[in-house]
Amino acid sequence: MSRKNDIRLLRINYLRGPNLWTYRPVLEVWLDLGELEDWPSNLLPGFADRLTAMLPALIEHHCGVGERGGFLQRLQEGTWSGHVLEHVVIELLNLAGMPTGFGQTRSTSQNGVYRMVFRARDEKVARSALAQGHRLLMAAINEEPFDVAAAVAAVREQVDDSYLGPSTAAIVAAATDRGIPHIRLNDGNLVQLGHGARQRRIWTAETDRTSAIAQGIARDKDLTKRLIAGCGVPVPEGRAAGTPAEAWEAAQDIGLPVVVKPSDGNHGRGVMLDLRTQADVEAAFEVAARHGSEVLVERHIAGDEHRLLVLGGKVVAAARGETAWVNGDGRSSVRQLVDAQINTDPRRGLTEDHPLNRLVLEEDDAILGDLARQGLTPDAVPEAGRKVLIQRNGNVAIDCTDQVHPEVKHVVALAARIVGLDIAGVDLVAQDISRPLHEQGGAIVEVNAGPGLLAHLKPAIGTPRPVGRDIVDSLFPADNGQEHPGRIPVVGITGTRDTARIARRVAWLGHLLGRRVGVACADGLYLDRRCLSAGDARRWDVSHRLLVNRNVQAAVFENDARTILRDGLPYDRCTVGVVTDFDGIEALAEFDVQSPEQLAKVLRTQVDVVLDNGVAVLNAADARVAALGAFCDGEVILYAADPQAPALVAHRGNGARGGRAVFLRDGRPVLATGGAETRLAPLARLARGGLAAETLLVVIAAAWALGIAPDLILAGIETFDAHNAPSPQAA
Repeated sequence: MSRKNDIRLLRINYLRGPNLWTYRPVLEVWLDLGELEDWPSNLLPGFADRLTAMLPALIEHHCGVGERGGFLQRLQEGTWSGHVLEHVVIELLNLAGMPTGFGQTRSTSQNGVYRMVFRARDEKVARSALAQGHRLLMAAINEEPFDVAAAVAAVREQVDDSYLGPSTAAIVAAATDRGIPHIRLNDGNLVQLGHGARQRRIWTAETDRTSAIAQGIARDKDLTKRLIAGCGVPVPEGRAAGTPAEAWEAAQDIGLPVVVKPSDGNHGRGVMLDLRTQADVEAAFEVAARHGSEVLVERHIAGDEHRLLVLGGKVVAAARGETAWVNGDGRSSVRQLVDAQINTDPRRGLTEDHPLNRLVLEEDDAILGDLARQGLTPDAVPEAGRKVLIQRNGNVAIDCTDQVHPEVKHVVALAARIVGLDIAGVDLVAQDISRPLHEQGGAIVEVNAGPGLLAHLKPAIGTPRPVGRDIVDSLFPADNGQEHPGRIPVVGITGTRDTARIARRVAWLGHLLGRRVGVACADGLYLDRRCLSAGDARRWDVSHRLLVNRNVQAAVFENDARTILRDGLPYDRCTVGVVTDFDGIEALAEFDVQSPEQLAKVLRTQVDVVLDNGVAVLNAADARVAALGAFCDGEVILYAADPQAPALVAHRGNGARGGRAVFLRDGRPVLATGGAETRLAPLARLARGGLAAETLLVVIAAAWALGIAPDLILAGIETFDAHNAPSPQAA
């Protein structure tokens, strides 16, 4: 078989919000198969076998068949290369540790051109998987060599560079489980939970409640000790030393054995334990000095190291450490023994996903120091049967939450409160965490801001603790009265008929409720009638700013079909979703939307994202728009100038239990719930400035959906022109 030409990637577009395909971000790729349009998979000799040899786990892909092996069945029956590429990319993401289940491939009106999409939490990772998947597929088609392991490694490297750390990811996942939206604010772990004025921010395990003063105190270990000791918290006796000689003098005064550590180090770096000789103390001083600005000498506390997580004044998780040892065999070096007896533990690794660290002897001064005190080096060969101490601390990964004594919990919570931290990792040393510290000479040795959560989320031994959920619950208490915590009221208006004017008037009505309302529309970006950015704000990167702005208490967004097709919606869910019409299809040719049926799938997106306690506001005069109500999770309000519009009549039903509707009767707008009607002021009094009757009805319906009282709706409509400058479009 002759070599087939490459599939051409015509267009790659990252849809960041809810879109034609799904609620979540996807990478959309337009493909030109070229000559491969005439070569489905069943006509490519040996292709299916080569591909499954490269990616054996493709057997797990159900595809449209709906069962294990479904995709392989499609391969054998014959499917096109765009569809195959979709599954190859998804499998590479799975192998790289970023499981992805969603993908679709659809033909377009152009022969051989397809739209392929797949779930993409991060654009860089998605593009990397696409590039590697493209190369792999062409290699399989043309029977060429390909290094699958290298491709997976390349994608995994991008995953590691781009994705949230495990602590932040656990908090975000817990927020998602509660329906709380999140926005990543940088390339690291700064994340916003919630929208606008109801947002909270986290940075790893620190929150916007974490005091900068408390952080500064926690970094200074000597200051922390003095503050908590003054309130009766047991701490080891100790003092600062400026030279090795001063360190030894302090050790003699305190009493051997001692601990030498940096005053402001972290992750246990530079900490040397159980020092008993002058040489050891002075050597430890040099190590500690490299890891901090000041060196502390403290009384050594007998027992195991423990890390207790304090949240909102309560201990929510605890983990215990243990020392690491190896047994000599008379043949292997210490380094070899560590690799064979310790580093082979699957719980150990070099990434944050592992509860225990892989030990690299040369990179840990404390390990080297302990070996030296035993008369050993990494290359030394211990005699058979000799037990060698490798690591005293750094193995805090054994859950002991249920064993913590109530008095220990009280003392630990007190220490965190004295420092002033809302979230704290408190390190203590005790022989038995189930007994009070004073009974065993235990003590608190450190109070840490921004503690890692992995030891509690994925302990090496014991029960995982839902500390991510605990943090989210503390930021968004269940009794805050919000059915959807973290969310501000969001109104999305989709269509082409006067939608900018609708958006600004709805925002004005929200403003009359005392809310600071933001608007993103074709006229610009506004907050409380003040223009923040002139020009068309119907772009994700512009309109999305409203959700990040802490001053925004409610937001109104104008969208059209192009917005959804180009970027996706700027919000994940909305309180009110408005669809006005099916116009403008002629402007969507570049997206291959050419029929009302295709347009309906696009506009449905606005209705799909309405919250379960929200409202879809739909034009009953157009049966196609009214039919979108079937996809709404919440309530539907229909509007039309004609009270006899068939969809509207059917929606109102019979009696008081019918649906809500807005229409005109005898020249007056009417709010109807089933058979009950409330008439408003005459249309001539309300429709000022050339405002069309249909536009007025949409504004009234959207305001009613927001729970604004009829009298205030009237007042707002009458006062809009007097308090708002004409829009650029209207001018």
